[in-house]
Amino acid sequence: MIHKKYSGAVQTFSRSTFGKGLAVSAFLVAFFCSSVAVAQTCLSSADMDAATKTALENAAHRFFDMASKGDVFGLKQNAIPSLASNFTAIETAVVDNKAAFAGAQATPRPPFLLKAEGSAPLPHAEFLCGVFGSTGQTRDSAIFVLNGLPPGTYGVVIMDVSGGKGPYTLSFILQQLGTDWKLGGFYSKAAEVAGHDAPWYLDHARQYKAKNQLHNAYLYFQQARSLISPLDFMTTLQTDKLYDEMQAAKPPDAPAPGTPADLAAGTKTYKLTAMFPLAVGNDLDLIVKYEVPDISNSTQTFQDNMAVIKALVSKYPELREAFVGVVARAVEPSGRDYGSLLAMKDIK
Repeated sequence: MIHKKYSGAVQTFSRSTFGKGLAVSAFLVAFFCSSVAVAQTCLSSADMDAATKTALENAAHRFFDMASKGDVFGLKQNAIPSLASNFTAIETAVVDNKAAFAGAQATPRPPFLLKAEGSAPLPHAEFLCGVFGSTGQTRDSAIFVLNGLPPGTYGVVIMDVSGGKGPYTLSFILQQLGTDWKLGGFYSKAAEVAGHDAPWYLDHARQYKAKNQLHNAYLYFQQARSLISPLDFMTTLQTDKLYDEMQAAKPPDAPAPGTPADLAAGTKTYKLTAMFPLAVGNDLDLIVKYEVPDISNSTQTFQDNMAVIKALVSKYPELREAFVGVVARAVEPSGRDYGSLLAMKDIK
C-alpha cells in the first residue's frame, strides 16, 4: 500500500460515531495529510487477505438478509454493545426501508479494513485507503474521517441494492469482536431523489452553469454529489472532482457556515446561513435557513418565512426553473427552528 502526499480542499460532511446508525451533525474539515498517522491505518480490498475480505462480505450479506426481512431483533443481537443499547435509530431505518429491500439483490463493493490503535477514542481519525497519486486520490482510493472513534478493527462494506423500490446503497460499519464481525453502523441511502439519479443532476447542473444560472448549478451540483456519496464521512476521487466542479460554480453570495449572506426583504435584512436542495416525494424543494433571535411568536415567524421566500425568488428568479417549492426555516441561537413551505407556483 503506497500513500503519497494529498492536499484537498475544505469539504462539508456529516460525522458519525460507528456506534450510531445515522449521521448526526454537519461541520467542515480540511484534509492536509502527508502520511497516515500511526494511530490509524486502512487496507483497501486489494491490500487485505482473502479470508478477511470474504468474512466482511459474508457478514454484510447476512445483515442485508436480516434487513430485507425486517429482522430488527436479529440485527440487534449481532450489534456491538454500544449500538445494541441504543438501537432505536437503526430499528427505524430498517422498518422504513423494508419495502425497498424486500426481494432486492445486494452486491457488495470492494470493502475496506480500518484499524484504530490506542487506549482511548481518537479525537480526529483520518483513514487514507488505497493508492494515492501526486494530485490526490486515485480510482480505487478512499478517505474516511471520524471523530471520537474508539480503538478497534472495523470493516466498511457498501452494497449496491437493486430491485424493490429502486436503486439504493446500504452501507454497513462492522467491528471485529473476537473472531466475529458485529454490526456497528447501518446507513441506507436512495440512489435517486425526485425520480432522478446523480448523472441527471450533474448534467442539469452543467446546463444551468452554461446558462449562467449559478445558483441552480451550485445547488444541483450539491444534489449530485450527495447522491454519489454513500457515506457522508467518506470521500473518493469522484466526490473530490465533483466538489471542485461545484466550487467553481459557487455564486459569490451563496451562504456558507460562518459566512451568512444578506437578503433584503422590505425594510428588513435577513442573514441566510444555508441553502440546499431536499427531495420530498417526487418534488425537489429548496431549503433556506436564516437567523432570528427567537421563534416563539409563530405568527411573526411565519410572516418572516414568507418574506424570505418571496424575496429570495424575486432576487433569483432562476430558482423557479429548478425547484417545486421553497422551505424557509427560521433558526434561533438555541438551534430550534420554525419552517414554512410555499409552492413555487404560489410565489407572486
